[in-house]
Amino acid sequence: MDEILDEVGSPEELKKFEAIYNQQLEEHSVTTDATFNYAWSLVRSRYAADIRKGICLLETIFNEDREQTRRDCVYYLAIGYAKLKEYSKALQYTKAFLNLEPANLQVQSLDSTIRKRMEKEGLIGMALAGGAVLALGGLVTLGLALSKK
Repeated sequence: MDEILDEVGSPEELKKFEAIYNQQLEEHSVTTDATFNYAWSLVRSRYAADIRKGICLLETIFNEDREQTRRDCVYYLAIGYAKLKEYSKALQYTKAFLNLEPANLQVQSLDSTIRKRMEKEGLIGMALAGGAVLALGGLVTLGLALSKK
């Protein structure tokens, strides 16, 4: 499941869905499918700004549309927030999904992947902080040793 968070859509796919969405926007008749496909392709981008735009579109669909689309939006909102490393928000969406469908293996796997990434990055963060403390302690010790000479 790790690959879903690392997956990046093709620029051609993004351009295709963006063109469809923008054309419908100009015609003042944007369909939910066009918005969803564009949002989905944005969430799969490597750029945080695109992912955020995709999240905004998904949240709009979620608040305005039918049940099946809402279900898909929740899943991709979890992915989008996880890709932005906003893990607590991502877990809120997986938890909400699993409250409705506790046996959904795809969402269970996504939830597990998000938790593992949180743990891994938390440990890395603690290791970096610990390394900084050790380095600072080493400099202080070196400074004390030099000052005694």
